[in-house]
Amino acid sequence: MNPRTTVIRAFHILAVAEACSWAALLAGMYFKWIAGTSELGVQVAGPIHGALFIGYGVAALMLWRVQRWPFMVAVLAGFSAIFPFATLLFERWAGRRGYLSAAGAEVSAGDLESSRV
Repeated sequence: MNPRTTVIRAFHILAVAEACSWAALLAGMYFKWIAGTSELGVQVAGPIHGALFIGYGVAALMLWRVQRWPFMVAVLAGFSAIFPFATLLFERWAGRRGYLSAAGAEVSAGDLESSRV
């Protein structure tokens, strides 16, 4: 497996894992702040989410370089990690537009502008 395919596969996995960790962190925050029962959920899910957030960001930066993403695609990838479950939406959007394919390096900046809905 070539490095490009490895980074794309890692990005897919991290996008899903980061979204799942958001769900776990939100559940932990519910039990800590709303139900007032336990901080355990936040204590466990917080560091896991933080590590996956960093991993997702590193994978996005690597894809920016390897896939030659336009700057705005990289910015969207970064912002998607800030909002709950947005990494899933970005991953789906980028996949449909060819930014996550092995031939994705040939996608030009003009394709980003022409593909907006």
